[in-house]
Amino acid sequence: MTQNPDDTSHEEDLPEQLRIRHEKRAAIIARGQEPYPVSVPRTASLKTIRETHKDLAIDTATGIIESVAGRVIFKRDTGKLCFATIREGDGTELQAMLSLDKVGQEVLDLWKSEIDLGDLVSVTGEVITSKRGELSILANSFVMAAKSLRPLPVEHKPLSEETRVRMRYVDLIVRPEARSNARLRPAVMRSLRETFNAQDFIEVETPMLQVMHGGATARPFKTISNAYDMELFLRIAPELFLKRCVVGGIERVFEINRNFRNEGADSSHSPEFAMIESYQAYGDWNSIADLTRTLVQNAAMAVAGSHVVTHHDGRQLDLGGTWREANLFDLITEGVGVEVTPQTSHGELKEIATKLGMKIDPKWITGKLAEEIFEHVTEGQLNEPIFVKGYPVDTSPLVRAHRTIPGIVEKWDLYVEGFELATGYSELIDPVIQRDRLTEQSLLAAKGDLEAMQLDEDFLRAMEYAMPPMGGMGMGVDRLLMALTGLGIRETILFPLVKPEE
Repeated sequence: MTQNPDDTSHEEDLPEQLRIRHEKRAAIIARGQEPYPVSVPRTASLKTIRETHKDLAIDTATGIIESVAGRVIFKRDTGKLCFATIREGDGTELQAMLSLDKVGQEVLDLWKSEIDLGDLVSVTGEVITSKRGELSILANSFVMAAKSLRPLPVEHKPLSEETRVRMRYVDLIVRPEARSNARLRPAVMRSLRETFNAQDFIEVETPMLQVMHGGATARPFKTISNAYDMELFLRIAPELFLKRCVVGGIERVFEINRNFRNEGADSSHSPEFAMIESYQAYGDWNSIADLTRTLVQNAAMAVAGSHVVTHHDGRQLDLGGTWREANLFDLITEGVGVEVTPQTSHGELKEIATKLGMKIDPKWITGKLAEEIFEHVTEGQLNEPIFVKGYPVDTSPLVRAHRTIPGIVEKWDLYVEGFELATGYSELIDPVIQRDRLTEQSLLAAKGDLEAMQLDEDFLRAMEYAMPPMGGMGMGVDRLLMALTGLGIRETILFPLVKPEE
């Protein structure tokens, strides 16, 4: 049996609707029944009932008795006949009917008095179609599966975005789009893994707790290990461990992982996010771009049946075909109206940024300043898929220098819908140059750059055992869902980080 009813002093402090529901819970217990039983009758899902009897004629009684369960989302009580709509988790709905001649006055009165919108119930009865052709369960009994002590939001008052994010469990109950979005992610994940598997990539898992942070320029979260009495970092990227795998002979490797970056949060950034990273021995930035395009296009096919996806607001985005490519410095030149090259000095870039009205961080090195100018002049423009290629050497410490153009590396960023979706490299494999690059990063960190990488001696030792030429890429899973749906990042993450309620 359920434990004693809530303390009456607590109930007196509740808002009226909650107080009434607590009283109904107490009434169920008082008559010797369970408001939260360990199990209830359920012989078939609502989806199975609908599929099995989809061609049933109007006003037909099948003689088949089933027990179904779901949440009450509509309820209309009349004198001798009560109607309800119950819904299960996948969104499938079915009508339940309770009539006086089938269940008797006592059961009908209990249904009217104890069942509220939001309650989970089990209904047992005959599968029929009503005189209007509605597939239904004509009940001969019902039992409470779980009493909802809080009312559902009213239909004509949509949840605010903040409430949807904070109370995703309610969002999933009341909004079909939320349920659809939650099912979209596993479909995308399956597609990603199938694409990798078809090209003989091996999936691995690498540490989330790391003794030093690396693999990206980002500010890490720090924690303390009591067992080892040392400071640890939540990973900002799995790159350095995946490259160790390639050294060891896992020549096509990928990971779908959780990363953590102690930075700002907005419509395209979350402190905790899902990411794919992949490395392909004997590939380069061109082959890894082809792989990335295939991953995105296959994901679109998996969820939309086409390379053209329809966003939540009805807009369409064509992800098909080959995608445009453009040089980073050409785009900067186009945006500012004067020629900017990899050799443009810090002073000249600072002058350009000042004319653009940009706020300049004095710690920005030359390449970082060029990238910030690029972001400024292309904001809101890079909507169709585009590979922006050729980034500054000084902001890309893990990337191979461009084979013909001095001052840049073989790195691209993929932009879709105005945000960076993925990044890809021809990887730096020379351990001597890598040591120099990481030493420069450690000097920047010593000067106060919180995003600079650390000098990872074990990673350099791994490189000294010979790392094959390779291409590598990283892509945000949450951002891929953004590209497929047009939603912000907090809608593509089921439970994003939010500040506690006051």
